[in-house]
Amino acid sequence: MFYREAGQFKTSYAADQGLLPIPLDRAFIIAVLIFAFVVLPVIGSDYWLGTIIIPVLIMAIAAMGLNILTGYAGQLSLGTGGFMAAGAYMAFKIATSDALGWLPIPIVVLLGGVCAAAIGLVFGIPSLRIKGFYLAVTTLAAQFFLLWLFIRVPWFVNYSIAGVPTAPPREVFGVLVTGAESPTWARYLFVLTLTVLLTLLAKNLVRSRIGRSWMAIRDMDVAAELIGIRPLQAKLTAFAISSFFCGVAGALWSFAFLNSVEPTAFDVFRSFAVLFMIIIGGLGSILGSFLGAAFITLLPIFLNSAPAALGLNLPTDLITHIEFMVFGALIIFFLIVEPHGLARLWEIAKEKLRQWPFPY
Repeated sequence: MFYREAGQFKTSYAADQGLLPIPLDRAFIIAVLIFAFVVLPVIGSDYWLGTIIIPVLIMAIAAMGLNILTGYAGQLSLGTGGFMAAGAYMAFKIATSDALGWLPIPIVVLLGGVCAAAIGLVFGIPSLRIKGFYLAVTTLAAQFFLLWLFIRVPWFVNYSIAGVPTAPPREVFGVLVTGAESPTWARYLFVLTLTVLLTLLAKNLVRSRIGRSWMAIRDMDVAAELIGIRPLQAKLTAFAISSFFCGVAGALWSFAFLNSVEPTAFDVFRSFAVLFMIIIGGLGSILGSFLGAAFITLLPIFLNSAPAALGLNLPTDLITHIEFMVFGALIIFFLIVEPHGLARLWEIAKEKLRQWPFPY
């Protein structure tokens, strides 16, 4: 009875186009943000904040980027890991350079995303002539080429002998948010703030004119061109903005989670993991990016701890193989039973709640 759209009268166009038109939705989001910013840093342990929540938030940013490209624009990409690596390495170069090293770390992370966007723009050019499986192969080539470039050219790691440089410590308002000495709660708040801002940006982008052009290209590119939408502009902006999100996620992964810039953290398996996130979470859904990131991140932890909780002594390699089998089974399940993923299940629950307790 209390979750209703009826009776919520709009008196302006701005109110009619609001992100959260239902008051209960607004109250729920505000409560979640207050809990995330105020309560969780106090009650959360270093293990939960640093090992579970921070990776979920960072991978949700990467999943949003891929969802913009694949879910909204319909352009399949397997190069997410490469674009994440581009953001991480370029953010490291900017943070350690003599000319730009003075910039605040949030600007450095965003500039890493801008560099990744420029690289994504270049690799998005083939999408003007090819699509589907052939475009996926092209982006997969970008994945291998970018990792090869960052490994083979020592300039990207400041000629480090080990080839795995440490992320430099940086402060925000006098508190360390990157580096090995930074407190976990500070890194968590830093990642959470960028996640909230990028989520708001993504949500407004998909509701704007450019977002509608992406969806028109996804549904039928020939018809979209006939009604005046430019495929060149729509596809390249989708690649650029998607790569920007992935680049920011890669920079945060290196600076706020790993504390080092490692090429193995952005291999092809990372690209497939992000693709699994948007398939299970829901294609064309910002919420699905978060649900998929949480599911894919928490599932291995559950599978590793479940045998011990049940008293089973299983070898580690067997648990790893079971993890891959579960991933494959879940992807097949969602593609057949619920192609729109976990986000659609959430929408169904909200529809049931709108009708409760009179479902007729």
